[in-house]
Amino acid sequence: MIPVLLFPQFDPVIVQLGPFAIRWYALAYIAGLVSGWRLVRRLVAKPPVVATALQVDDFLTWATLGVVLGGRLGYVLFYQPTTYFAHPGMILAVWEGGMSFHGGMLGVAIAIAWFCRRNAINLLGFADRIAVVAPIGLGLGRVANFINGELWGRQASPDLPWAMVFPNAGMVPRHPSQIYQALLEGVCLFVVMFIASRGEAMRAHFGRLTGIFLTGYAIARIVGEFFREPDAFLGFLAFGATMGQLLSIPMFLAGVWLIVRAR
Repeated sequence: MIPVLLFPQFDPVIVQLGPFAIRWYALAYIAGLVSGWRLVRRLVAKPPVVATALQVDDFLTWATLGVVLGGRLGYVLFYQPTTYFAHPGMILAVWEGGMSFHGGMLGVAIAIAWFCRRNAINLLGFADRIAVVAPIGLGLGRVANFINGELWGRQASPDLPWAMVFPNAGMVPRHPSQIYQALLEGVCLFVVMFIASRGEAMRAHFGRLTGIFLTGYAIARIVGEFFREPDAFLGFLAFGATMGQLLSIPMFLAGVWLIVRAR
């Protein structure tokens, strides 16, 4: 007997009605967007006011498109460009998985810039409010990864009390890295962002909260990747780093620049 936990066989589909299916992964996206939208409505009203609640309502559609389109295109371009360009029809098959946070972040950044320009809203001030709620969706997304039994961790010692055997990863104990990342990128980062956003002086230095989010996420992602098994089609890259770690370096540098600039 292996003294480790066996992965509970969650059904990735919550409800199946003929060809229509509601999946945990989709529910995580919806819950993240809706809860973030409700919190941003409150944040924009705090001094200094940067937008109206109605404008936040309008932005929800923009944010949804930015997350979905950016996340999918980011995965295609960053992770498997050769495969998808050879079979372009696969790009639309989002139900088969394959989303990139870094791509989704770029998609939302473009949506914010475009929306703020059209509505004469301060770009960094509005981005700060969005940055506060972003960890909610990140944490829920990692929980959905765990439910789907995907993006599992690296091999762990059987002595680790929470080491787990994933059905599609062989009979070896592994780190439940999805949970690690849900706690780091979701819970811990949200607590930091929420506490930071409570101070009016912090909110008044436009760009600072966005910078804290970018640096915080980059650190959380780089640390979490040390426990996550790299994608089989990529493996380890330069200096033994993973793609997620390399993509987080520019985020960290941009975050530091925004924090310094906000002074």
